[in-house]
Amino acid sequence: MALQTRLGNRLLAALPAADFNLLAPHLQKTSFGFDAVLVRTGDEFKQVYFPLSGAISFLVEMSGGQIVASTLMGSEGAVGALSVLSPSRSRSPVTATAYVAGSALHVPVSQLQHVFEQSAAIRRVLRFHFRTQLLQLQNVAACNAVHSVECRMARWLLDIHDRVADSRIQLTQEALAQLLGVRRTTVTLTMRKLRAAGGIISEQRRMLEIDRTRLETIACECYGVMRDRVNGMYDEELLMSSPNTAHAQHCLPHEI
Repeated sequence: MALQTRLGNRLLAALPAADFNLLAPHLQKTSFGFDAVLVRTGDEFKQVYFPLSGAISFLVEMSGGQIVASTLMGSEGAVGALSVLSPSRSRSPVTATAYVAGSALHVPVSQLQHVFEQSAAIRRVLRFHFRTQLLQLQNVAACNAVHSVECRMARWLLDIHDRVADSRIQLTQEALAQLLGVRRTTVTLTMRKLRAAGGIISEQRRMLEIDRTRLETIACECYGVMRDRVNGMYDEELLMSSPNTAHAQHCLPHEI
């Protein structure tokens, strides 16, 4: 497998070559389009996905039918990785849906469980991933409780921009409503406010053009705090502890 492909995912990039080679024969590349579903709530995990590009949201369906996004993941993570901790068949508590089209490497859960038991480096990388996901969930919960819809929309747009590296983002109002946990009418009003503030330049056919610099001034501190904290953890816990990964330079998801 080409080194460039491997480096597309930050977790795989942090593995020493010998440990990555345990996984390599079982990895297959796949592409996913906008709104593609990788796994649905209640489905058995059969594959673990290591995104190389794009953005995947984890959706929770409430008893009243409302769908809310809990977290967002790109090339910094692994979809379904928690299944390696289950001794029996593991079912997904959420639906993983692509908000931004991209590609991923996927591996059968059984194979990942096998190498997880074999390799201390793979265990370290995945446990790091579990901690950063928990940290993100805690941060999102706190942010939802204390920050305005405008600040949170700016934060989510920045999070998505980190994963697409383009000032134009293909995103529906329905997706924004799920990320924010609000009605679409609230999304419409909030987008007008961000346009007036210069954070959103235009909106045409589900395509948003943003001004990143302006959005950074509007977003709450959660965006910068989380980015810096996770990148710092990556440097300290993965790169520094794995001398064979010097080629995998520290970077934001959209820079990999």
